[in-house]
Amino acid sequence: MIKPVVKILSTFFYIGYLPLIPGTFGSLAGLFLFVLMQGNALQHILLTLLITAIGFLVCSPAEKIMQKKDPPCIVIDEVSGMLFSLLFLPYDIKIIAVAFIIFRTLDTLKPYPAGRLEKFGGGKGIMADDLIAGVYTNIVLQIAIRLISFKAS
Repeated sequence: MIKPVVKILSTFFYIGYLPLIPGTFGSLAGLFLFVLMQGNALQHILLTLLITAIGFLVCSPAEKIMQKKDPPCIVIDEVSGMLFSLLFLPYDIKIIAVAFIIFRTLDTLKPYPAGRLEKFGGGKGIMADDLIAGVYTNIVLQIAIRLISFKAS
């Protein structure tokens, strides 16, 4: 794969080079994409799958190019994880904000099996922990929404 293309995609159009908290900026990019889709479920599913597939393709070559294991500038994994965390959830600003907070927290804490999967190395390891954080975030929010609506009835 061509070096500039790998850098552009793995850093999600150079967002990963923003200072201090590139993972947070990557997560915000995923959240921004969700907002742009305004609840269009089909677009959301397709974009999530596309970005995830691209992430698996470019993360290993990006590590080699950058000569570092899981460099912080690779943020396509956060974009993908954030999109996963919002799958099949209502388009509601409160839910979006809570999803962002939960996702960032879980991405940092790396609950089981995220920490173990991260040790796979290469593209699999880079992508896996964020996908787990995204899926866990989604599960928490799906349950919370159902409990809140159940109590409101």
